[in-house]
Amino acid sequence: MKHFFAMLIMISSIILSAQPNSNSEIKNGSVSGRVLDAQLNEPLPYVNVIVKDAADKIITGGITNSDGTFEVKKIPEGSIKVEITYIGYKTISKQETIGKGNYDVNLGDLLLEEDSESLDEVTVVAETSTIQQKIDRKVINVGKDLTTSGPTASDIMNNIPSVNVDQQTGDIALRGNQNVQVMVDGKLSNIPAAQLLRQIPSTSIKQIELITNPSAKYNPDGMSGIINIILHKNVNIGFNGNLNFGLGYQIEPKFNSSLDMNYRNGKLNFYGSYGNNIARNANIGELVQTESDLTQLFDITDIRNSHLFKLGVDFYINDKNTFSVFTNQNIFDGGALGETELIFGNSPGSNQLQLFDNNNENNSQQYNVNYKLEFDKEGHNIEIEADHNIFDNDIFTNNDFSGVGSRPDFDEFTDIDRKRTEINLDYVNPLSETSKLELGAQARLFENTINYNSDGRVLNESGNYIPTATNFNYERNIYSVYASYSMKKDKWSYQFGLRAETVNVDALALDTDLTTNAVTEFPFENDYTQVYPSAFITYEASEKNSYQFSFSRRIDRPGVGQVNPIPEFNTPLISQFGNSELEPQFTNSAEVNYTRNLEKGSITAGVFYRLIEDEINQGVFVDRSTLGSGRVILRIDNFDNTSAYGFEVSGSYRPTKWWSFNASFDMYGRTQRGFAESLDPTIINPTESDIELNNVEVDNLIYNFRIFNNFKASKKLSFSAFAMYRGKDTGLNFEMEPMYFVNLGMRYNFLEDNRATFSLNFNNVFDTQEINILSERPFRQEVEFMPEFKTIFAGLSYRFGGGKYRAKSRKRRDNDEKSGGGFL
Repeated sequence: MKHFFAMLIMISSIILSAQPNSNSEIKNGSVSGRVLDAQLNEPLPYVNVIVKDAADKIITGGITNSDGTFEVKKIPEGSIKVEITYIGYKTISKQETIGKGNYDVNLGDLLLEEDSESLDEVTVVAETSTIQQKIDRKVINVGKDLTTSGPTASDIMNNIPSVNVDQQTGDIALRGNQNVQVMVDGKLSNIPAAQLLRQIPSTSIKQIELITNPSAKYNPDGMSGIINIILHKNVNIGFNGNLNFGLGYQIEPKFNSSLDMNYRNGKLNFYGSYGNNIARNANIGELVQTESDLTQLFDITDIRNSHLFKLGVDFYINDKNTFSVFTNQNIFDGGALGETELIFGNSPGSNQLQLFDNNNENNSQQYNVNYKLEFDKEGHNIEIEADHNIFDNDIFTNNDFSGVGSRPDFDEFTDIDRKRTEINLDYVNPLSETSKLELGAQARLFENTINYNSDGRVLNESGNYIPTATNFNYERNIYSVYASYSMKKDKWSYQFGLRAETVNVDALALDTDLTTNAVTEFPFENDYTQVYPSAFITYEASEKNSYQFSFSRRIDRPGVGQVNPIPEFNTPLISQFGNSELEPQFTNSAEVNYTRNLEKGSITAGVFYRLIEDEINQGVFVDRSTLGSGRVILRIDNFDNTSAYGFEVSGSYRPTKWWSFNASFDMYGRTQRGFAESLDPTIINPTESDIELNNVEVDNLIYNFRIFNNFKASKKLSFSAFAMYRGKDTGLNFEMEPMYFVNLGMRYNFLEDNRATFSLNFNNVFDTQEINILSERPFRQEVEFMPEFKTIFAGLSYRFGGGKYRAKSRKRRDNDEKSGGGFL
């Protein structure tokens, strides 16, 4: 931690030197009054009061007390404008003069009227999703049209431009790459991303941010950038909430529900939520090694029972100080039941059967504390935040084998203990109306311990399966500082940043042969220091046309699963392992975007290029312990430098009042260089000398097309149609065939103020969606998976409570953003 404390001292000294001079020339003029809701005639607390001079420059300001009163002091002589602003209400402006005989101005009672347009945007989920192109991200505001796509976050992600979800594994990719950081409310989680997305109810999502070139204030992790999922946080006065239910079915049932509630009165806002996902998912597959006439059949049922709880409180100490704390608790109980059958086409009597029962229980806890201090100058603040995650996971797998020559039965026990602590210090100083300085420091402490035991997984040199134990400890501590400067001049906006960090990695794997107690050590250390620059330049040619250029340097640190030497899964033909000596990969990324606002829509187009150093990818290797058996090992490894490029275009249009649509097309190209093993399966009794190591170069071009139509039959009833085509994806070892499908949906709003919504969705209407994979290395293999794509989903949501919107200012790390065009 000594690195982090040194950074804190440096940041603090800069902050102190940037404080305003206390010898101000401000006179003792003041403005006071009381703000009331015009309709209810009740006081409105925490309303913004802004005082500007004759040149419309902000002098000072404050907020109203719990009884609606306010008093702003230290206002200099001269003409002033007092603005009363509040989300959900129309702004009030008052012109006054501070001077002789009028130093203490009392504005009396000020009645704020509701702004129905603004109020609808922030308190009611919109029918149609919208998109904003900002300086460093796309923000998708999730409407009811997207939440009907399925019960979980994983279900709706494929409807988002540039995002793809692997329907078999749940892994998420941004711009064709899975090296992406997934965050919830700006926070990383210890829960694996695929599991996390399947646990978040789609109705709990407010926004999805796609940050493809993050600025210096963000962690530089993830080649493709960051996907940040922002959940609804109700902060209305009084008691309010939302209740949602969903049920899906094809072969197995899938149920989810969620409840969001809050109570706000005076200086305190209490909020809480609960969401669950209880599902069984069938997955049937087939792997064929064509040259050796060997087939493996899969029949697996994935079981998920997850429960998420969130509880928090915001304490508005006064108009300068805010303190908040929240906790997330996640309980997961699941696993998989399945069988794999190994069929020898030229020798049916040698067929083998594997039955396995996997039980996976994990608990995740998150605790977050946040304090924010606002200085006198508007937008001038300092904020400190601490976030602590705990993840405990117990996994038990029973493997039973039968058939001539099959291996002995064995059990596997895995215990995972993972802790992550993050401390952030952020300082923002608007140097002028057109420029801003941001400074910060961060410490990220990560510790992961895995204990694995098996009573007969490993095959020794004598040809016997022996009991083994593996203990794997992985620690990674990261200390960083950043600085970011932004300014606006005429039609140009600039933002430049630099992040510096030092990383300490210490890993140790201990493999123990439980028959002899012999221990083999696999230590690994990797300490390095890196800097990550970022730059954003925006040119607003007109109200309808804007251009943006950005550059950033990023890193992909090996994930826990990627460095874990313990097998992730075992079947008669495939085993998957991590690599504890995996090095990070670095990416230099540049992109250019153009936004055009149309009268009835918008269009956005962009190109990007990435240069990737020491690419992390999955290799396929021959299992040397059983040469000639057809077994392969999947292992993550570092490959040669490579490059990637892409083009994206998305647009939206509303031809009529009852029909709107959006469409997107993206194309990603990449050149991969690496090595791959191959073995001729016709060789009888092969030896290691028969294994060939080949240098491989693959050029890959992927196309994706999406179109979403929304048809409004009446004020209460609407229909939707979504179609997607995903082109062929070719990697170093696998080639995935194209995929396409059509989803249909409907929504019906009812009860007073449309408080209730019923939705119905039919996915993969024409039964065209399936996964087909071809591999030529180390020998020719064809794979087909058929998960439950053709599902019917029905949902019901109800919004209760009332009151006026009260937004709490929380750290978003995006105060310099500028909105762009149109709806999605």
